[in-house]
Amino acid sequence: MPEELQQNPHKTAEFSENDLLVAIGRQTRVFRRQKGLTISQLAREMGVSNGMLSKIENGQTAASLHTLQALSQALSVPLTSLFAGFEETREASHVKSGTGIEADRVGTRAGHQYSLLGNIAGCSGVTVEPYLILLTEESDVFPTFQHEGIEFLYMLEGQLAYRHGREIYLLEPGDSLMFDADAPHGPERMLKLPARYLSIICYPKENRAE
Repeated sequence: MPEELQQNPHKTAEFSENDLLVAIGRQTRVFRRQKGLTISQLAREMGVSNGMLSKIENGQTAASLHTLQALSQALSVPLTSLFAGFEETREASHVKSGTGIEADRVGTRAGHQYSLLGNIAGCSGVTVEPYLILLTEESDVFPTFQHEGIEFLYMLEGQLAYRHGREIYLLEPGDSLMFDADAPHGPERMLKLPARYLSIICYPKENRAE
């Protein structure tokens, strides 16, 4: 039985007067998590019930000015910062076919072509870097990488024996691999060339993948 997704990928946005409530709720959740507080801890600090705070975070109730002031004080943020997400411009990165920026990553060897397909570091606190990687007969032996964050690979062409930590995975077209990038990783053997695959790296905005 497939695992239930935490978010609905087909959900459509409905722009209404509730947008402000949703924006306040989203900012509240972001600040609460940044401070490492549970809903119960923050609710106790504010002097409200867990249910009330949960409704605020989910955009299901309009908090009074008194409650918003208590919220900003408990989170140690300006009151106006709770409205930051309302009508905020959201980033998008559109790259036409063949126009990805050629990029060098730390440790990259000769013949390893990296095309950066976009870069977003939004208010979510996460930076996402998608690469299209091409390996050919001219590519040197691949070094292993280690960096913070999560990496997702999707094999498009060719065949690789890909290392992650002590494990070796055979990657063929249509295969995917997602892993903690803090462990040594990279193609161990290039079995069928040319090889092309997508590499999507996600890491905290204040850090940088190497």
